[in-house]
Amino acid sequence: MTAGGLVLAGCTSDDGATGPDGGSTEGRTTAAGDVLPASQIDPLVAALPEESVAEVPTMRLADGVLPPTNRWFSGLVFGDEPMPVFPFPISFQLTDDGFAAGQPAPVPSATAIVGPALTDVSVDLGSSDFVVSGYDDVSVTLEHRDGDTVLGHTTIAEGSPTVSYTAATAQTDALSVLGDGTFEAAGDGRATVEVGDATWGVVVTGGTLDADASSVSLDEGGSVVLVSVPAGASSDQTTQVLDAAASPLTGVTTSYGTSGSGDQQQQTTELGYVTAAGGDALVVAAPHQGDSGPAAGGADTGLTYPTVYGTVPLSIGTGLSFGAPTTTASAALDLSGLSDAERASVRDQLEIDVSLTPTFAADTYYGGKALYRASMLYQLAVQLDDQEVAADLKKRIVDQLDLWTEPDGCESRDQECFVYDPAVKGVVGKAASFGSDEFNDHYFHYGYFLYAAGVMAADDPSLAEGWQPVMDLLAADIASGSQNGSFPDRRAFDPFWSHSWASGWSPFADGNNQESSSEAVGAYAGLSLWASATGDEALGGEASWMLSAESQAALAYFVAPDLSDPVFQGAAGTTTFDHTVVSLNWGGKRDWATWFSAEPSAIAGIQLIPLSPTSVDYLTAEAAGGAEQVDAFVAEAAPDGFDGPLADYVLMYSALAGKDAAASALTTLAALPDTGIDDGNSRSYAMAWILAAQARG
Repeated sequence: MTAGGLVLAGCTSDDGATGPDGGSTEGRTTAAGDVLPASQIDPLVAALPEESVAEVPTMRLADGVLPPTNRWFSGLVFGDEPMPVFPFPISFQLTDDGFAAGQPAPVPSATAIVGPALTDVSVDLGSSDFVVSGYDDVSVTLEHRDGDTVLGHTTIAEGSPTVSYTAATAQTDALSVLGDGTFEAAGDGRATVEVGDATWGVVVTGGTLDADASSVSLDEGGSVVLVSVPAGASSDQTTQVLDAAASPLTGVTTSYGTSGSGDQQQQTTELGYVTAAGGDALVVAAPHQGDSGPAAGGADTGLTYPTVYGTVPLSIGTGLSFGAPTTTASAALDLSGLSDAERASVRDQLEIDVSLTPTFAADTYYGGKALYRASMLYQLAVQLDDQEVAADLKKRIVDQLDLWTEPDGCESRDQECFVYDPAVKGVVGKAASFGSDEFNDHYFHYGYFLYAAGVMAADDPSLAEGWQPVMDLLAADIASGSQNGSFPDRRAFDPFWSHSWASGWSPFADGNNQESSSEAVGAYAGLSLWASATGDEALGGEASWMLSAESQAALAYFVAPDLSDPVFQGAAGTTTFDHTVVSLNWGGKRDWATWFSAEPSAIAGIQLIPLSPTSVDYLTAEAAGGAEQVDAFVAEAAPDGFDGPLADYVLMYSALAGKDAAASALTTLAALPDTGIDDGNSRSYAMAWILAAQARG
């Protein structure tokens, strides 16, 4: 369909979910049905052995709802106890008998910006249990129960400062606040309360709020909405906020498409915030979305929230609309600007690297990474017309991918094969790594496989056809978009933040997290290359959207974040977060750290690995804020030289600062020991990447 000249496709799915009334999810439009549909996926799933490689965790889900791993709210679903979650800009958590909401206040330190979940306002429903009864790409609905009785449903969403509860039966619920705050009446069925530096509003529809707002009586179908009122709101602005919050949120629709052309082409996202009454809602744009509220037909209230991601505006409207410059997946570096001598130098090193290539690893991360590395060497051999090396590499890569893509491989071996987990609904490598059996990092791992397969099958349809039964399942695991029933739609990708979430179960008090923005970009670049190799236009359209959005978010929040906002600076005399990169972003905090190393080169390098050919399109000096920003990034990452973990990628990245920087990087690379080259990289590829960057300018 079209809207305002924008071609839209691929709407959200609710993954078999139900709405706040327990019935169909009104407002959550179904997917287009052509991105890896059931007719394509079902027979492929049936051919794979079934096994839960890891112990299946407790899952708090209504019947028929697909397990939502890798979501911002996954901590509510998995594990022994539900965890707090962060429906930006507020926090939310379950209590023993209901739920609580808070307005986190960002606190910067030397290595983090932290805004933990708070229990500013609590609602006691008298519930004994809950399940997730529905979700879409941006929102989630919880069903509260007392034994077998359904009490009601709560909906929260990213980009909404509200918590919407709708009663399934007539009831009286208690309200309480943290500390000694007291409610003040703000009209019929309305009240506000100050809790520390936060102000909360309560709006009741289809019920009554008692005189001191300590309890609310709801009719069947009545609702109570909690809303965070930004600091400094006038009486008129507070009334405006309460008016806009009156109708409970029921869900969020997502549409994506393409606008513009050439260098001005963008991949667009539209999020529609749907209320029970069908009118406007309160919406909060994330920093990378720009001036999104008014652009979606609403109005800026003039009010803002301080958050760990910066100061963000509150708007009233139907949703958010924003775009990202199109990032194009590339299978090979552009070597057209290299001189004959430079090409000869790369070719000489290529033959050395191929001779030193070790046996392929057997788990999904290092195995996929090794295949990706080999495919980049293959591309160099083809481009440099080294036919003997190209033929040798192609045979080795094809043989290995043939092994990995045997649908029944796990019936006869415990590695280099995949199974389907029927409980958690996904494809898992039998030899797991980094918690992939718990659905951690699937898009990182499978992106390497898809990239390698996309490269090798680009000009060989027979290879694509042979690998497709398993490779399409890897694509489906991270990018289903048709409610096929075997996988959740777009498992890890979050269209509100334009980036993915890495943890499967998300058993953390700070929400979910992502560390390696560059491997996330690589995942959707690989998906795009695979879609191109197989001629799957629907998958290709979705992949282009996810790739472009993830690239934009990588720059905005990880590689080149704008940290000039006062919330990052701290009050006078307090510690300031003073870094050029944020390497680990959570729902409730942002870290200058990694999961695996405290070395600055690792903290920076995890935002660059593997510097694929696609990275040249989005990791430009101009996109990162200029050559000075690149130099600052490198200076912080490698203050004493390029001998730390992942420092080879930092060295390669330094070449983007200009021709002189590239020449210096080549000299340093030549002196770098073999142990200084990451196992997903090679000296010849690093040389080619730097030379391509130098030729580009």
